[in-house]
Amino acid sequence: MLKSGVIFLILFLFIGCAQVPIEKQDVKDPLQTINRPLYNFNKDVLDTYILRPAAVGYITITPQSVRRGLVNLTENIGEPVDGINAALQGKTGNAGISIARFLVNSTVGIFGIFDVATEIGLSQVDEDFGQTLGIWGADNGAYLMLPGYGPSTVRNVSGDVVDGFVIPSIALSLPQTILRYTIQGLEARASLFPQEGLLNEAIDPYIFVKEIYLQRQLYQLYDGNLSIEEDDEEFDEDFLEELE
Repeated sequence: MLKSGVIFLILFLFIGCAQVPIEKQDVKDPLQTINRPLYNFNKDVLDTYILRPAAVGYITITPQSVRRGLVNLTENIGEPVDGINAALQGKTGNAGISIARFLVNSTVGIFGIFDVATEIGLSQVDEDFGQTLGIWGADNGAYLMLPGYGPSTVRNVSGDVVDGFVIPSIALSLPQTILRYTIQGLEARASLFPQEGLLNEAIDPYIFVKEIYLQRQLYQLYDGNLSIEEDDEEFDEDFLEELE
């Protein structure tokens, strides 16, 4: 499972078949006049000429077993971050699982190349500092579409800085950090190939990408317990679970 908030490249640019018309100004998206051109730039320029070709080349030349090992390795690096965030959120059980996974996979799993922890029943948990800020009561802030990064919010960008650039990076050299983000980004983009065809069915892909991202964010914040809702929004739980 790739990290939900994959750092450096969260590409929900091509998900969806929504029938969502453009309506009045969304209070969650006060920067829409800036975000829309950036969405188009991500989709029509960066993805068309760089990201998608790179992902195609990556999965073409890299054996599946090697890819799985690389993904396991990059995710293992982030396990302590999951554990710290779980503890900060008061989820002591999840914190213990993340630390146990890190210890098992770093030793028996050979530095995390093999996900032995999952095989013995320690399933991966997904906690990040953006979620921690949300649990502490911080508002999402404005919705953002960032070049080369994809959809986010002010709160999640702040969380990504802490998770993705501060905590793991202190234990990695700059080349190792770049390699980690590159692998995560390529895998994230490759995982979206099955959804590409659905983009053409969306009346307004920008709006749908935004709504899916914000719903997924809420879904993660409450660990899938969507009976706890901030709004009266409808959630496609099956679809959101597929993104996990």
